[in-house]
Amino acid sequence: MVISLDGVVPQYIDSKKIPASQVWGKKLEIKKGEHTHIVAPSGTGKSSIIHFIYGLRKDFDGEISYDKNNISKLSPDEFAEYRQQKISIVFQDLRLFENQTALQNIEIKRALAPYHTSEAILAMASRLGIADKLNQMCSSCSYGEKQRIAIIRAMMQPFDFLLLDEPYSHLDENNRKKAMELIYEECGKRGAAMVFADLKPLELLSGEKILLL
Repeated sequence: MVISLDGVVPQYIDSKKIPASQVWGKKLEIKKGEHTHIVAPSGTGKSSIIHFIYGLRKDFDGEISYDKNNISKLSPDEFAEYRQQKISIVFQDLRLFENQTALQNIEIKRALAPYHTSEAILAMASRLGIADKLNQMCSSCSYGEKQRIAIIRAMMQPFDFLLLDEPYSHLDENNRKKAMELIYEECGKRGAAMVFADLKPLELLSGEKILLL
């Protein structure tokens, strides 16, 4: 699978910022297996590019394509197929169901498009230090715990592309490392691409392709 961006520019952005960007207004291809780190200060469109690629927002000019299929022309059913089988995501705002347990949140994704067995949930939760939180309501978990829940949830489905929007902002260095190792392992098993958006380059991602937004 290939995701292509051709001249994508948010409709709200100051046109003076476009020439210096390595993303806005450019022609880019992200292929399965590639890892791309998008670096951008707060308020410059970091979450927007993730939402544009995922098809959640349409307030941009230019074209985004999945395998040469312009996403603006995809039907709801076609989008659903891509999101169930090809593209997984960890949102900056996480989008967990607060009135359900951590396990229920994770199982929802696994039930919709299973890739792992239910036993894998406990194994991943143990690796990330939240095994004891699985039966706890999400509303009572810390933000860092919720981030790890959201990461595990994203691993439950099949994917060729993994979109990550500041997934570690509330994790310490040790927990960031553990989460990154899990993500790299899962992307490696599937030969999947990773698109990681954050405020600054991370040492954990020093070997990745970096694009300045």
